[in-house]
Amino acid sequence: MARREESRLDCFQKLEALIDSAGVDDVEEATVLLGRFKGKSQAVDTAIDEFMLDLMTLVFVIETGEERFEKPLRRLARTRLAILKHLVTVTA
Repeated sequence: MARREESRLDCFQKLEALIDSAGVDDVEEATVLLGRFKGKSQAVDTAIDEFMLDLMTLVFVIETGEERFEKPLRRLARTRLAILKHLVTVTA
């Protein structure tokens, strides 16, 4: 049980790092990392979708050079990730 909790925390640390790097390849990596939580509950699935949308939007903004939107989008993605982390912990 402790090993699973450690693995879950490691996953969320990796997702946090993906928010910081926010490149095109990071979207695919986030999808793989979050795949293990899909189907746990409707709330978790919705939170995953919302996080992924924010991450993809962040990547788009970075790729198009709209620097003034980066900071708020990173903050939004981190907030969505925190919500997701909470939901995964509660439903575990």
